[in-house]
Amino acid sequence: MNKWILILALVISVCSFGKAQSNLHSAASKVAVYKHVDGIDLKVWIFTPPKHKVEDARPAIIFFFGGGWRTGNPKQFLKHCEYLAARGLVAMTADYRVLSRDGVKGKKCLADVKSAIRWMRSHAKELGIDPNRIMASGGSAGGHLAAATALIPGFDDPSDDVSISAEPNALALFNPALILADVKDVYNVSKERREQMPARMGADPIELSPYHHIRQNVGPTIIFHGKADSTVEFETVKLFDQAMDAQGNNCILVGYEGAGHGFFNYSRKNVRAFTSTLHRLDRFLVDLGYLDPLPIGQDY
Repeated sequence: MNKWILILALVISVCSFGKAQSNLHSAASKVAVYKHVDGIDLKVWIFTPPKHKVEDARPAIIFFFGGGWRTGNPKQFLKHCEYLAARGLVAMTADYRVLSRDGVKGKKCLADVKSAIRWMRSHAKELGIDPNRIMASGGSAGGHLAAATALIPGFDDPSDDVSISAEPNALALFNPALILADVKDVYNVSKERREQMPARMGADPIELSPYHHIRQNVGPTIIFHGKADSTVEFETVKLFDQAMDAQGNNCILVGYEGAGHGFFNYSRKNVRAFTSTLHRLDRFLVDLGYLDPLPIGQDY
C-alpha cells in the first residue's frame, strides 16, 4: 500500500511541476537550458526589463526554490522576477534536481545551482548582464543553496568549468536553512535532523552547512525570516548574522514578528508579507547600486 502511495505522490509532483513550468513559459521573456545532466534539461526562466538590450550589462538575480531538497518548483519566485525585471534587473528563476523527481541528495542540488551561476557568468554578454553584479536568492532549502554558493567550496559538477566562479556577488535569503550541524557550546540541531540530515544531503552535514564556512569578504547579504518559524528557527539566522558581522561582512537580518516558515511567498491571501519583503529587498538593491531609486513622490 505504501508503495502505491509513494508512486501517486510522485505522479502528482511531476504533474504539478509540468503545469508550473507551463505558467512560467508564458510569463518569462526567455527560457534557456543551463545544463544537461542525467538525461535532464535543467532550465532557467529569464525576465528582462522593458526594452532590455544585451549592451545594457544590467545587474542580475537568480532565485532557487524551496522544498527541503526533495521537491518544489521554480514558479515559487515568478512574482519576484516580474517585479524586479520591471524595476530594472534581469531576474531569473532556475530549476535544479530534487529527490522526488530525480532521486538526488542535497549535494547534487548544490552542484546544479553552482552550474546555474557559472552559466550566467559565461553567457553574460548575450544575456545583457554584468557578471560582477550577480545576486543569488532563494527560500528555505533554496536559501540554503544560495548561501552555499557563496560560502561552501567544492561540490562542483564534474562537467563544470571551475575557472568560472560560482560565487555570487550578493545574497538575498528567505527563511534559509543555514545551520545543518551542531555548533559547539552554542546550538544543537534536533535529534531528528541529526539522524536524517546525512542521508538527505548525501554528505556530512557540516560540509554543507553555510554557518560553518563563514569567512571574510562574503558579498552583501540580506535575510528575511519569520520569528515564529518552527521549521527553521529564528535563532539559527541570528547566529549566522552575528558570525557574518564578526567577520566584517555586510549582513542585514530582517525579522518578522509572528511570521512562520514561507511567510514571504506570494498568494492572494498573503500579499502584505510578500510586498513588505520585496520592497525591503528593493531598498537593499538600491543601496548596492543594483537598482535606481524610485522616482521622487513614489514610495514603496
